[in-house]
Amino acid sequence: MAQKSKFEARTEIRSSPQKLYGFFRNNMNTLARICPDKIQSIQLLEGTDYSVGCVKLYKYVLGSLMMMKVKIEAIDDSNKSITFGALEGDIMQLYESFKVTVKVGDGFVKWTIEYEKASDAAPKPDLYGDFAVKVSKGLDAYLLSQ
Repeated sequence: MAQKSKFEARTEIRSSPQKLYGFFRNNMNTLARICPDKIQSIQLLEGTDYSVGCVKLYKYVLGSLMMMKVKIEAIDDSNKSITFGALEGDIMQLYESFKVTVKVGDGFVKWTIEYEKASDAAPKPDLYGDFAVKVSKGLDAYLLSQ
């Protein structure tokens, strides 16, 4: 059995933490409009949107068009964090498990990726961390312009 590992990516933000977290919490489906070069679509498949247990299909570009079905596992409004777990998709070719927590703080967004490699040849999820940082920066710029 492979060992579970953790990878963190962090970036500074200039918009208010409440505004950025509020977007992740209540408007994430519109990311495809804000970052169309990175996110093609986000579609609700099961459950009540933006609530624990809902399942969404993300189509995103990471070199090529990919998809990932995710479930919201936890929402902690007091700590401004949301945890997503991957259920299916391209990412599962590399990882047995893949869980992402986004936490918004004063002046920063931190993405924590907990993963278990499907094989020793699977890379660390650096590309996904970089992707999350780029989306965060794009969203920050968008929110500052509003």
